[in-house]
Formats: sequence, structure tokens, C-alpha cells
Amino acid sequence: MQPHVMQALNEWRITWDDQQLAAQEAFTAAFPALEPAYRCQCYGPTLRWEKPGEGQGKVCLDDHGRATVEFERVPKAAVGHAMKEIWGADWFDEGPGGFADAEPGSYHYDDESTYAEYAFDVHDDGTVTFGISYVKIDDIVAILDVLEQALAEHRAA
Repeated sequence: MQPHVMQALNEWRITWDDQQLAAQEAFTAAFPALEPAYRCQCYGPTLRWEKPGEGQGKVCLDDHGRATVEFERVPKAAVGHAMKEIWGADWFDEGPGGFADAEPGSYHYDDESTYAEYAFDVHDDGTVTFGISYVKIDDIVAILDVLEQALAEHRAA
């Protein structure tokens, strides 16, 4: 490879690493419980969290600059509040009250225009496990921010 091409590629890699670090900082600003962890199948930076009574999960970046969030056993009221704030109610056929009032079951949506995938499992125990995959970083940050606020209200109650 020509020296000037190698230099340009090296500069791109440095910028890419800086962008990934900035994304992680945005994730943790929105959801402070996230901590650096071993990489997952996304092959990019991964952050994980676990908090008794609030659930656990991860946020990661893939090598295309898309983000994925996978959270398990998060209180249904908090997820319902966050999802209603972000999308309104009944985007996933969960009912007019949103996920806070959703019946136990699985709810899915695949966005054909962006290839994003959304999957929510509402459990009998009042929790939700969900995955939102292949979305823009700013969308995941918005979701994390609203979810953190909802969990803070849940903690205070």
C-alpha cells in the first residue's frame, strides 16, 4: 500500500476509535450504571450493567457504527414509560397503554428501511426483556436517557 494511503487509513482508524469512545461516553452519560466489559458478538466496544431489582444488560457497537441494547428483567412500568416517551403507545401492538399495561407475550418490529430490529418480551413477573438492534447511536442514547429517568422514578417510589 502506498504511504499516503496507509497514512489516510491510519487517520481514519484513529477517528473511528475516537467516535467509538465518544459513543460509549454518551451511553454512560445517559445510563450511568453501564460499565466497560468484554466485547460481545458485535465486535465493538461493549458496556454492561446489573442492578438488583432493576435488571441487567448490555449496550454495544458493531463494526458498522450501529448500536444494540439488550436488557433483561427491567421493571415493566419503567420500560413502559420510556417506550411511551420515545414512540408513543401501540407501535408494537402492545395496546393503547403501552408496555406498562401490556399483557405477557412477545412483541416484535423489524424496520425494513433501516434494518433495525426491536423485540420485547413482557413477563408474568412484571418485567420486560428487550433488544433493540442496529440503530443509530443517538437513538440508543435517547432510549437510555428516558429509561434511566423512568428507573430513577421507580427507585424513588
